[in-house]
Amino acid sequence: MSGTRAGARPSPLGEPIPLESRQVMARLDRIRTWSLSPAFLVIIGLGFLFTFYDIFDINVSFVQTCTQIVPGCTPETSLNYLGLPTILNLLGYVVGTLVLSPLSDRIGRRNMLLITMLITGLGSLYTALSPDYANFVVSRAITGIGIGADLAIVNTYVGEVAPKQSRAKFTTVVFIMSAVGAFVGVWLGLILTTPSTPWPAGLPFAVGLESGWRWMYAIGALLAVIAIILRFQLPESVRWLLQKGRTSDAATLAADMEKRALRRGPLAEPVLEGAPTHWPPAKSIPYADIFLNPVYLRRVILLFCMWFVGYITVYAYAAGFTAVFTSLHYSPPEAGIIVAVGSIGFIIEAVVMSFIVEKLERRYWLPIGTVVTFIGAFVVALAGTNLPLLFLGAMIIFAGFNLWVSPSYALTIESFPTRARSTGFAIVDGVGHVGGGVGILILAPLIPHLSVFWALMVISGFLIIASILAQFAPHTRNRVFEEVSP
Repeated sequence: MSGTRAGARPSPLGEPIPLESRQVMARLDRIRTWSLSPAFLVIIGLGFLFTFYDIFDINVSFVQTCTQIVPGCTPETSLNYLGLPTILNLLGYVVGTLVLSPLSDRIGRRNMLLITMLITGLGSLYTALSPDYANFVVSRAITGIGIGADLAIVNTYVGEVAPKQSRAKFTTVVFIMSAVGAFVGVWLGLILTTPSTPWPAGLPFAVGLESGWRWMYAIGALLAVIAIILRFQLPESVRWLLQKGRTSDAATLAADMEKRALRRGPLAEPVLEGAPTHWPPAKSIPYADIFLNPVYLRRVILLFCMWFVGYITVYAYAAGFTAVFTSLHYSPPEAGIIVAVGSIGFIIEAVVMSFIVEKLERRYWLPIGTVVTFIGAFVVALAGTNLPLLFLGAMIIFAGFNLWVSPSYALTIESFPTRARSTGFAIVDGVGHVGGGVGILILAPLIPHLSVFWALMVISGFLIIASILAQFAPHTRNRVFEEVSP
């Protein structure tokens, strides 16, 4: 490799970074605004839209799915059958994120984004055609393989192309598409799988198709096709190009970014002194860069535990909120409409957070989200049969359990080095998703025996543990990647 004599012992500092590469880094670090085409935010966001559409489309529609493909399943018992497809879907996340995400550290972010979305779309199409519960469960696992890797790579990509002063902001801007995906998934489930019911106990314009749930997943497959076509336009990550020695390609892309940034105002002079001088010694396997480094190993353990516990609450609400309400003896249309209206709170939260997320250090948003979630749970529990209050409480819950996710995405990608960033995210977030499935399996038998109040307190309580863990995470806000994670 350049900078090292043949036969010489490698420097403990790692491979020297060529001056040209350091200059490109310095040019990037002075950019303070989004400097790619605004359309790329939407294209990247389609990955989030599909991911959260897929997470939330099972929320309302599974009641119909269960009654049609599981012998003896009723709306009241559907929660008992939700755990297996959910945990297999999340185990698919683990397989996909651990096997596919590290490949993006080797062959590029953009190339892997095409592959992961293809797998996700095929899994969604398989789900739509599933003849029975066994095939439904398998298809959910295949979909999870694509989504798990896609989620890790999208977050890595956004973090690497966004300016250091606003990585969390642009992660949250893209996260707005997640809210849209969740909203569409829940409302389509309500329209396609529940019968027409007078408002506010249901939707008067719901069509309740006999196989509405199949159309849900077919639409998901179509969304994946659209995302694949659009992703061909995405450029590669400049930081990844530099680390792979493709300095000329990186410099060309950096120049394009500078031209776009200059439209917003003059740029500061590049500060070469702040750019790193060596690439740390990279292992042939990205996992070795994580597990053999004491700093990154501690971060992996901490962030994995945070995500694992936090996702218990997230998935209990995201995938099972409707089933929770039906198990607590709300009718399916009524339960569905409460969740559907509640999903509006997710969109409001994502938009508001895009303006304020950079005001605080990443780790502080988790306890704030926990408090908001508990406020919503109290409102729902006290509402009784008062539907306006139920709607308000559900909106607050949706805002709360999603509020911490995008800043924690930013925290996670900032906690690992470029050479293994997707790998690190894959381990802690991808494997952490298993917490959501485990939580549903544990909670499903308990919920029917609890009051609404205690059911929501138990579900929300896991965020308290995650909030405490988050406070031991590193300070990453407004810091250069190579400073936080050399």
